[in-house]
Amino acid sequence: MDASRTPDAAPPPAPPPAHPPATAPAVRVSRARRLATPALTLAAAAAAFAYVGTVDPNEPGHYPVCPLLRLTGILCPGCGGLRSAHAFAHGDLITAFGANALAVVGYFVFAGFMALWLVRAYRGGPVPRLALRPLHWWAIGVVGLVFVVVRNLSFGSALAP
Repeated sequence: MDASRTPDAAPPPAPPPAHPPATAPAVRVSRARRLATPALTLAAAAAAFAYVGTVDPNEPGHYPVCPLLRLTGILCPGCGGLRSAHAFAHGDLITAFGANALAVVGYFVFAGFMALWLVRAYRGGPVPRLALRPLHWWAIGVVGLVFVVVRNLSFGSALAP
């Protein structure tokens, strides 16, 4: 046992700092820099819609076939999504909804999120977070599952592309 150390001895107190810690100055980000990420995201989505709007998915050979549909004959939740995007890009909401109703709902949710993100970036507010509770995620999953099941049954053929 080391005689110089005792179990009850406390370490010596640290000396006070010579200078108080400096706080980092608040960084002011320009409006253009705040708008860059949402604007580029919106530009990428617009470019994708422009491409799908130009290259018709109703003509065979332009896009690959859904592997689940090809192997099993079952329509996945995304089947008809490109035809839906093509019709949506041309302003035909009824045809877009008929090709894939879930995708059209997703387009509007995305548009709402982008509008919120752009407004907050313009005003200097925080980036919107998609913080859903587990119950919400389960509900989204159930809606997607019901959509897939119903569109593959005979009475749900209106939801099939």
